Amino acid sequence: MKLSGGCNCGRVRYELSGEPQRVGICHCEACRKHSGSAFSFFGIWPKAGATLTGELSCWESQAGGDRFCPRCGSSLFCWSEDSDEIEIKLGTLDDAPSALLPLYELWTIRREPWLAPQNGAEQHRHNRRDDGTRSPADP
Repeated sequence: MKLSGGCNCGRVRYELSGEPQRVGICHCEACRKHSGSAFSFFGIWPKAGATLTGELSCWESQAGGDRFCPRCGSSLFCWSEDSDEIEIKLGTLDDAPSALLPLYELWTIRREPWLAPQNGAEQHRHNRRDDGTRSPADP
């Protein structure tokens, strides 16, 4: 599988080789605010399978370094320096709609009530590892 994508202005581009390790949706507060939407749709690939070009800016989040285009502000990637995985924001793919389907949903306690659970996707009230991690805004 070969996929490509980039930012709104075209200064940052990427190519992905191979299948994603996993695909998910996250409804947590950080993803909602970062995406400006009700959830984030992402795929995880090995870093070695991703080729990135262009200048990136970064801000540190709970998941690692969120990378974005400093010119247009498009959020593109997230990775931690000590991990061999890269998270790709799937809304940045060139070809939409994507054939990639979410296999899990995170932070479903924050899912909008009008948004139905994805058929066949694992449902996690918090993180996938069920480690009890809570958002600061959770009761």
